[in-house]
Amino acid sequence: MNNSENTSPHNFEQCVKCTICTVYCPVTAVNRDYPGPKQAGPDGERYRLKDKRFYNEALKYCLNCKRCEVACPQGVHIGDIILQARLKYSHGSANLRDRMLAHTDLMGTIGTRLSPTVNGILKFTPVKIAMDYILGIDRHRTFPSYSPRRFVTWFRRHAAERQERFDRHVTYFHGCYVNYNFPRLGKDLVKLMNACGIGVNLMKNEKCCGVARIANRLIKQATDAAKVNLQEIRSAVAGGTEVIATSSTCVMTMRDEYPNILGLDNADVRDHIMTATRYLYRLIENGEIRLVFKPDYLRRIAYHTPCHMGKLGWSVYSTRLLSMIPGVELTILDSNCCGIAGTYGFKKENYRNSQAMGKPLFDSIALVHPDFVATDCETCKWQIEMSTPYKVFNPISILADALDVEATRRANNVK
Repeated sequence: MNNSENTSPHNFEQCVKCTICTVYCPVTAVNRDYPGPKQAGPDGERYRLKDKRFYNEALKYCLNCKRCEVACPQGVHIGDIILQARLKYSHGSANLRDRMLAHTDLMGTIGTRLSPTVNGILKFTPVKIAMDYILGIDRHRTFPSYSPRRFVTWFRRHAAERQERFDRHVTYFHGCYVNYNFPRLGKDLVKLMNACGIGVNLMKNEKCCGVARIANRLIKQATDAAKVNLQEIRSAVAGGTEVIATSSTCVMTMRDEYPNILGLDNADVRDHIMTATRYLYRLIENGEIRLVFKPDYLRRIAYHTPCHMGKLGWSVYSTRLLSMIPGVELTILDSNCCGIAGTYGFKKENYRNSQAMGKPLFDSIALVHPDFVATDCETCKWQIEMSTPYKVFNPISILADALDVEATRRANNVK
């Protein structure tokens, strides 16, 4: 059974107690306090439905990485069961730290407007120590830098007008990371699509996908943002465009968490939400577009499959596209969680376990010793770059860098 086809997150009775989920859980390997996905999910749910006092606060250690769901032979939504239990039974409300980490649009707006100051402050050791003691953000965690200019600002000034000349379009859900931290990825997406004769549209009122708010139990705020996004997605699909994103987590959240966690029906548009690499590969496979690459792009690349990309089952599109580049020596790393899980790894109480979970991945990268690492998740990028000496790039940026733009334009009859 395909996990995505099972629409009920409360399908715990299908659990056959095989414990495969526990074997694949990165948390149980490093944290003895966590009961494991079988006990925290299906087993625990049977008791919680009888008496809420059976709820165990140790469920907060779950990453919501979905690896248990990928491994489950019965298609049980184990991660959803655990997350919904946390939302329903966990005591207390989100603290100041959790709210700050979850409100990515607010913090991103402040960060970009004051980027030189904010970036400097976040690297200043006394400030990191203060945040450790006061907020509970571990002093060893490195923050991603904020860009001095948002991606949407660049797009409106330098790219929006020329998109109108293309006959085919996509709608790009850029996400918080591209908008506030790394506009280059958005620019690379526009460069790649335009070379193929595809125009890029942005949503008029895009909000954060909501994954950070869901993880920090800010469900009303997550739901409000999701409703806006769904309205924008429906408008895009009604206009004849697919909705693509460069973040595997954003895609997974909008496709799966909106209906399963937030209770928002997206059945009418779910199949129109996809990663940019899936969209591109399908066009190439159908013979609709061609990519022409520089012959001298010689790179040794190690590809890491993000956990949420594993849940989608779409890493094959990214790896096949990278394999099309002449001269690329691609190594697909064994499946391991990087350990950061969005805001999870920023929290002081989780930091040590976060790094321990990621160590097998860090070691496997060192064994390959690539020129750089490729992955479709921005927080995986932060974790790997902080914990290893290797740079990390999204496959879209790698494709854009290796692309022979003029040859690709000619191949696709783009004037």
